[in-house]
Amino acid sequence: MKILVTGGLGFIGSHTVVELQNKGFEVVIVDDLSNSSEEVLKGIVAITNKKPQFEKLDLREKEKVQDFFKKHQDVSGVIHFAASKAVGESVENPLLYYENNINSLVYLLQELQKLPESNFIFSSSCTVYGQAEKMPITEDASIQTAMSPYGNTKQIGEEIITDAAKVTNINAILLRYFNPIGAHPSAEIGELPLGVPQNLVPFITQTGFGLRKELSVYGDDYPTPDGTAVRDYIHVVDLAKAHVIAMERLLEKKNLDKVEIFNLGTGTGSSVLEVIRAFEKVSGQKLPYKIVDRREGDITSAYANTDKANNVLGWKAQSTLEEAMESAWKWEQKVRS
Repeated sequence: MKILVTGGLGFIGSHTVVELQNKGFEVVIVDDLSNSSEEVLKGIVAITNKKPQFEKLDLREKEKVQDFFKKHQDVSGVIHFAASKAVGESVENPLLYYENNINSLVYLLQELQKLPESNFIFSSSCTVYGQAEKMPITEDASIQTAMSPYGNTKQIGEEIITDAAKVTNINAILLRYFNPIGAHPSAEIGELPLGVPQNLVPFITQTGFGLRKELSVYGDDYPTPDGTAVRDYIHVVDLAKAHVIAMERLLEKKNLDKVEIFNLGTGTGSSVLEVIRAFEKVSGQKLPYKIVDRREGDITSAYANTDKANNVLGWKAQSTLEEAMESAWKWEQKVRS
């Protein structure tokens, strides 16, 4: 069966392509290379001994999306990662985010509704919950006003998919990720942000390697055990495997609703200082960091209740924080060598 993976050369997309190919799926990747590199294909091949099809395509170009589906009429399912994802940048350039994240989704769904049946997995985010009222966060937690245009595009995206599924043959699963980190244990693929990293772990590994002088810890006065913000950090390979299980669920028609929602996390919250300590343990070195002011838009705490994913989807995160940090450090060292 052929699965289309949009944004399939990105961090989570590339790991998901590997897991799909390992399960025997044929994969076609669409990516505009705006935040990724064609070099990632080599890493995928090194791990799986199989080269996925790749087409460079900007999903904002409606006619090109139409042409793609004319050419690939045998697509059995779509996993949609392609989106801009930096919170800060979305605040500075909201219209770019609305165009990139919303238009591309609409154009994809317009093509999928023409097919006899369509299976669609959406890369969503725990940002849709904002600062949830209670922890851990369940799928029924209320959707709060988005703290950024990026978060808003995920909320709007979920609404668009839900509305479309009501009146078309589209079946969808919305996967709300918490904080993906780490790299493939082979160190053939991993997270490679362009420019200054927006996420904590690449910043830690780059600082550990000496590319950055020190890590800034944004705030130590949160109402948490050590004063730093708490997040649910999930190994990217565990996350990738969840997408394969979700796609199999749709293909085997095991979904109970036209649109299902699952949180993907470990169920455990870790503070920024705990992540730093985990890095220090696996790397055997002290990490230089300084406490600075909080960032606007940052919430105090977010970690998942994973009961639904564990029991209904039949998926559970396997890797520890230290294992994820060790894989991220191994990848950083390989990239810089």
